[in-house]
Amino acid sequence: MLTPLKSTNRHVDGPAAKAEAVASIHVDDLQFTIRRSARRRSMQITVERTGELILSAPPEVGIDQLREFVSEKRFWIYTKLAEKDRLLRKVPRKEFVGGEGFLYLGRSHRLKLVGDQDTPLKLVNGRFALRHDAQAGAREHFIRWYSERARVWLSGRVGDYQSRMEVTPAGVKVQDLGYRWGSCGKGDWLYFHWKTILLPARIAEYVVVHEIAHLHEPHHNPAFWLRVERAMPDYAQRRAWLAEHGIDVEGI
Repeated sequence: MLTPLKSTNRHVDGPAAKAEAVASIHVDDLQFTIRRSARRRSMQITVERTGELILSAPPEVGIDQLREFVSEKRFWIYTKLAEKDRLLRKVPRKEFVGGEGFLYLGRSHRLKLVGDQDTPLKLVNGRFALRHDAQAGAREHFIRWYSERARVWLSGRVGDYQSRMEVTPAGVKVQDLGYRWGSCGKGDWLYFHWKTILLPARIAEYVVVHEIAHLHEPHHNPAFWLRVERAMPDYAQRRAWLAEHGIDVEGI
């Protein structure tokens, strides 16, 4: 729905500049301030520091075109909003003490400190068991444990989807990708953040399908999302969950 703001901001960028007409538009759960200018030649979305969404466009671009443009960029928008949320929100770091919860495929497992076991860290009977003498390096042990499980689990999901998505990836690599859940690298390698294995299985599976689709389409254009939808009809719900709750796996 297009709703004019109560007041119209007018300013001059230069002698030949025309005033911008300002309005707002809602697309699903996203609200944009529209800024039109005769000086613009293309549409652009900006995510402000405050999280405000600005949609800049030439005067002649219609509302349907604006909505279509936003739909194409929706994943990018959610990703940027999530990144800003991470920067603004202080996520408590794990202390690696008994009773603390650690995620694995969406389920929280309590940590138990033990005196003796054959490996520094293992998951036993629904609990993470960490050897006392490994507590100082607990974070590294968890990352190693998660990475090993992620490599096996994600490779299995890639194998499940590659035939129906008509592509053969070179392989799967798991590492720290910063703010990205996954990426498609040179030589058709698929890269995933080790934290992907902390997500619920159905959400981690969406990350897999998303990256496989990039082997066909490098950009988030309509053809890309069509491929994702064909492989995973409810991808939009999974993507929305990831954008809203993905930050919950931070803090390791």
